[in-house]
Amino acid sequence: MLQFIKNWTLPLAMLVGVIGYFCFAAFDFLTPTKPVVKVMIAWLTPFLIFAQLLLTFCKVEVKELVPQRWTIWLLLIQFVSCVIIASLLIFLPLDEYWSVALQGTMVCLICPTATAAAVITGKLGGSAASLTTYTLLSNLLAAVIVPLVFPLVEPSDMAFGESFLRILGKVFPLLLFPFFTAVLLRRFCPPVHRFLVGLKDMAFYLWAVALIIVMGQTTKSVVEGDTSIGEEFLIAFFALVVCCLQFWAGKNIGGLYSDRISGGQALGQKNTVLAIWMACTYLNPVSAIAPGSYVVWQNIINSWQLWKKRKKG
Repeated sequence: MLQFIKNWTLPLAMLVGVIGYFCFAAFDFLTPTKPVVKVMIAWLTPFLIFAQLLLTFCKVEVKELVPQRWTIWLLLIQFVSCVIIASLLIFLPLDEYWSVALQGTMVCLICPTATAAAVITGKLGGSAASLTTYTLLSNLLAAVIVPLVFPLVEPSDMAFGESFLRILGKVFPLLLFPFFTAVLLRRFCPPVHRFLVGLKDMAFYLWAVALIIVMGQTTKSVVEGDTSIGEEFLIAFFALVVCCLQFWAGKNIGGLYSDRISGGQALGQKNTVLAIWMACTYLNPVSAIAPGSYVVWQNIINSWQLWKKRKKG
């Protein structure tokens, strides 16, 4: 039983997230009224991300954080694909149905690499160092492009500087704090550092817990939203196509430089929590269904990859 749970952690986490919402939707703790409970729930996901990144960064040497040749190509794909979709939205007379679907697609394209992608990359045998480098750069790219391009699609009163700082404030603390903590522990507290390095699969299981929470939130938005089934299906389908294309492109480009696994995870595995926030902040909130469904697609692909890895032994 334990081996089954270990082998199918990600699918089980998604299932628990979906079923958990239906089972506990009527309970008060899902919409807590006590300020202390609200604060605890609000900080749970950031804490889980911090913990899993700290465990991952402890295994990475600072000198290993050097951009690879495939990094520029993947950043270029993020930028160009976002600009192309934005141009279609700006210059073509689209009705709201197709406009929202394309907005969701655009969010999934420009969204930076997930902070937990290094965890899956390490499990698959890729380079956590090159993935971490790309994660930092892709977040910086998104912080510049999103406030510059998205207001052209959906007019906003928010200034560029304010938008830029808000995105940086959302993303970079979760990236930089665990990174510098890992560096300081390696330098000044080796016993603690060695202990954290020894927790081999802990980061992966922390990511599974975070996935349960995200799936619960995604299920809630779909069930309680007033969007039609047809529109939800179209947005989710576009997200599926984009997800598959990004994993495919990342793997093929990374493969040209002998880093197939890292390239695929870098471009394919997205920070969907940030993407949902960006969609709700800058675009039509319904477009957040795209990154919400992207959670499912990318973790199905991750589960399949982990299964293939186990099968090869």
